[in-house]
Amino acid sequence: MKLIKLGAAVLNQTPLAWDQNKANILATIDIARENGVSILCLPELCISGYGCEDAFYSAGLLKAARQILAEIIPQTEGMIVSLGIPLQHSGGLFNTACLVVNGDLVGFVAKQNLAGEGIHYEQRWFKPWPEGVRTETTFGSQRYPLGDLMFDCGGVRIGFEICEDAWTAERPGTDLALQGVDIILNPSASHFAFGKHAVRRRLVLEGSRAFQVSYVYANLVGNEAGRAIYDGDAMIASGGTMLANAPRFTYRDFQVIAAVCDIDATRMQRSRHSSFQPAVEESKKQCITVPFTFLEAEPEPMDSSQHAWETSEHLKEEEFTRAIALGLFDYMRKSQSRGFVVSLSGGADSAAVATLTAFWIRFGMDEIGRPGLAEKLSYMPELTSDNQKETVIEQLLTCVYQSTCNSSDTTRNAARDVAQALGARFIELDVDSIVQRYTNLVSEAIGRELTWDNDDLALQNIQARVRSPSVWMLANLQEALLLSTSNRSEAAVGYATMDGDTSGGLSPIAGIDKAFLRRWLKWLEHEGPDGLEPIPALAAVNRQAPTAELRPQTASQTDEEDLMPYDVLDAIERSAIRDKLTPPEVFQVIQAKFHDYERVQLAVWVERFFRLWCRNQWKRERYAPSFHVDDENLDPKTWCRFPIFSGNFERELAELRRSAGL
Repeated sequence: MKLIKLGAAVLNQTPLAWDQNKANILATIDIARENGVSILCLPELCISGYGCEDAFYSAGLLKAARQILAEIIPQTEGMIVSLGIPLQHSGGLFNTACLVVNGDLVGFVAKQNLAGEGIHYEQRWFKPWPEGVRTETTFGSQRYPLGDLMFDCGGVRIGFEICEDAWTAERPGTDLALQGVDIILNPSASHFAFGKHAVRRRLVLEGSRAFQVSYVYANLVGNEAGRAIYDGDAMIASGGTMLANAPRFTYRDFQVIAAVCDIDATRMQRSRHSSFQPAVEESKKQCITVPFTFLEAEPEPMDSSQHAWETSEHLKEEEFTRAIALGLFDYMRKSQSRGFVVSLSGGADSAAVATLTAFWIRFGMDEIGRPGLAEKLSYMPELTSDNQKETVIEQLLTCVYQSTCNSSDTTRNAARDVAQALGARFIELDVDSIVQRYTNLVSEAIGRELTWDNDDLALQNIQARVRSPSVWMLANLQEALLLSTSNRSEAAVGYATMDGDTSGGLSPIAGIDKAFLRRWLKWLEHEGPDGLEPIPALAAVNRQAPTAELRPQTASQTDEEDLMPYDVLDAIERSAIRDKLTPPEVFQVIQAKFHDYERVQLAVWVERFFRLWCRNQWKRERYAPSFHVDDENLDPKTWCRFPIFSGNFERELAELRRSAGL
């Protein structure tokens, strides 16, 4: 047996936070060394941060990254460490993994396949490295290999697949296996999305099985740069068996998982396979030979256990809760805000936002304790290590109910009950007199009285907008961040008041559809996430029909009366925006899905959706930043680009009307 202990690091990095990023990296190297790890893989672009955006064009960024790397290299004595760094060569910028062996830099492997869809935009900054090409680059005063490389360290061959490289049909691992590589390192910055963990797990397991190697997958964790959330999904597998995986959604700045792999075992498994045909001719891929003496490792039991919630039938609800909660925590501390303010209407959306804010405090304190939380929020000395959870929630979460004459006791009581159940500070304001002053002011200016028959939209919107200044003021007084409460279904059709309920510095649920949010809130009411109690107070929210509550109560306003049933709206949105179907095609899909509605009614709703979608792109352009949690996001800055002006699908809608007999 040739036993080697491999390690994968999970890091919570921040773009351009040089000292903190370096400290996290050095901490993981120290932990790995203490645990007898010989080979440690760190995440993609961990030195600079993955989400630097156009700052990658800065010569100062590249200089600082090289300096940090030079400072880290001497700290790797006795180990083999992979570090992600942007590297400029021949006028192009490349996303590389640098291999450091026993305190010496030995070469740079460049990423061959760049992520370029949706939230990813790597081709804007980096060039893909051509397969089989190697050269040399200058670092400091010396020349080092760069390109499509593998390394022979003390008789053990190491190769790389950098993040997207493993997601392509022609994985570099295929060629690496033919060259007799023993270990593949995959430094990744793979953002969280629903269901993505299962895909990653298959990639790692299948890579280790098909290539008959030991496979090490490292990833980021937390809200790195604002929109993307990383779940810290690190894994180590060998020969098709998962040996170790990291607990996801950690509140720690770093963690290391490790596993002992038998290199001789994977070599013999490969030899056994009749389909394996080794490359016996000279390889296009350069192999860099470096002397290294591995620590003697002892056999260890596997630790590939998962949290109970990861096998739950409510996995999506669990992942959503933990991803958004962690994203909110990192957004707050990295922006150095002193808490959050939520305009709590008594409805589903604001209740969801407030609950998620309280959850990060509970999750964080459960994992890292009061002292750990106080240390991570050291810019807030009022949060001492002696604070209880309830005290911290009250300090960091303020909920504000703002009533008008159209508000009901139902929503007022629901807002109060939810705030109290969460332990939040609750403030109630009556803004009706301000609404009336604005209404009277404009009435006098135009010389007529405003009425609901003639001025419905304006009278609704002024109520939503009047609520914005006071809640912003409270946020400013506390140096806190105001959270917008709009969801994805509303964003799709513009069912929101700009500078009203869209006000805020962050819109945490703008990537989530209303139908899922309502299911999630009912789950919280009765069950709740693993490790936390359910919240019965949400019953007051869940039994209501969603309503903006901006018309007089006699109008019995509901969202679905204004728009359409939310399950229909969300199905239309997925077909139209995610699947890019035309209005007549969407109509066919919706007819097959919803048999309880008349054909003509479905056609009316499809047309309404497309008209509202086109009319309201300008609103989506102005939304506060939102979190990316799936491939159905509508954020025009990171996922779904659509022109502000368009032909409004007039030709296609005319065809729809003809086919529906409208």
